[in-house]
Parts: sequence; structure tokens; C-alpha cells
Amino acid sequence: MSSDDISVVISGDRPPVDTLAVGVSEYGLAGLTAVDYLADQDSMHEVGHLRTKEPPFITPFENGTPRHHTRLYVDEAASFAVLVGERFVPPAQAESLAKAIATAGRKLDASNITMLTGAPVAHGPDDHVPFYIATPAYQESYLDETDIRPMGNGFLDGLSAELVVRGIDESLPTGVFTTPTHPQAPDAAAAIRLLTALKETHAIQIDTGPLEAFAANIEAHYEALAERMEAADSDQFTDDRMYM
Repeated sequence: MSSDDISVVISGDRPPVDTLAVGVSEYGLAGLTAVDYLADQDSMHEVGHLRTKEPPFITPFENGTPRHHTRLYVDEAASFAVLVGERFVPPAQAESLAKAIATAGRKLDASNITMLTGAPVAHGPDDHVPFYIATPAYQESYLDETDIRPMGNGFLDGLSAELVVRGIDESLPTGVFTTPTHPQAPDAAAAIRLLTALKETHAIQIDTGPLEAFAANIEAHYEALAERMEAADSDQFTDDRMYM
């Protein structure tokens, strides 16, 4: 697919925003959960969606009502926009989508692009914090006065890699907030860590209380499931001496 075959369609003229935050369907769904939570706030309203010449692959729906799988929301009063991508981004489309997001950012006159994503890395409890990978301009503008730690050596791939490279080449402050993510999706606790980083660096008012309650319910569900599985395994291997 060429870069001309994919775009973010924005309705009408929009006042400029400071930040465009991006989250898509990836491992653990942490980034997607974070931006979807933001988009669900009363102050947000939908202003655009992704358009491609290929089939949509998925069309989400809720209560019988369909929606575009990748949507753009804006909170004009807070000078803030979010792109919610419910469809997994195929590697072959990452570059085209990054270009479309950057173009949308320019149309909104965004001062920076921030991607929220989880990382499938081995970690301990002390690593349940947000990390950043960001261009120097982003670090200077948003990170120098914070305690958020840089991610160590490694590499980005997919959409986050394409966005950061475009930020380097075009001198657009571009950052990625990431955090270790568990495979049980959605990892709402990881989403909260990403939102906390966004609040700290961009002075955005976000009440994470409802998401924290949701995360606690998910954790309780998986703990109960693990206990049932452990009990089932124990019953399966209990010594039966009837025929000894």
C-alpha cells in the first residue's frame, strides 16, 4: 500500500492542539486502553477517522452500532487530541500510518506526538513504572523536569518506530511512553501508568479513578482464575491409593 492510500480524514477546520496522543491494538492493549479511556471523557468529541483503499479488516460495533476502527478525538478546551486504533497495525502499513498521523498532527498544528504502548519484556515489581523513548526536542520540552526514566538500550519497531524516526527527520517533538505489560488483556494497570506519565508531562487533567477500579476488578478476576486452575491441578494429581 502506498502512503497516498491511507489518511486520517478530519471534519472541518479545527483550532490547534498542543498534544496528539496515539494508541493502537498491541500486546496487552495498554496503550489502546489508555487512549480509549481518554476518548470516552465527556470533553472529547470525534472529529475524524482513518481512511484506506484496502478493506477495513475489522469493523467494531457496540449495542448493534458500528464504528470506524481508527478514530480521532479532540478536546479543544484542553488543547488535546487522541487517535484510538482498535485494529492491529500490520508491519507493512506502519510507515503509511505514521505518515498519515503526522499529517493529521500538522493539520491540528500539534506541538508534539506522543505514543502510548506496552512492552512485552521480562520485569519485576520495581519495573511497574512508565519509561520513555523520545527525540531530544521532546525530552527538552516535556521530560527534563520529571522523574520518568528513559528506557535502556533496545529498539522500537512497527508504528512507534516509524513515528519516532519521522519525528527525528522532521524535527517534530515525538515521544513514546512505554511500560512492561502482561499478556492478560487488557492490562489496565499498565494503561494507568501510561496515563500518569501523560498527566505529569503535559499538564492534562485525567481522573483515573474509574480505570483504577476496572484494573482492580481485572486483577481479582485473574487471581481467582489462577486459584481455580491451581486447585484443579492439585485435584488431578492427588494420590489415589485405592488400588495399591
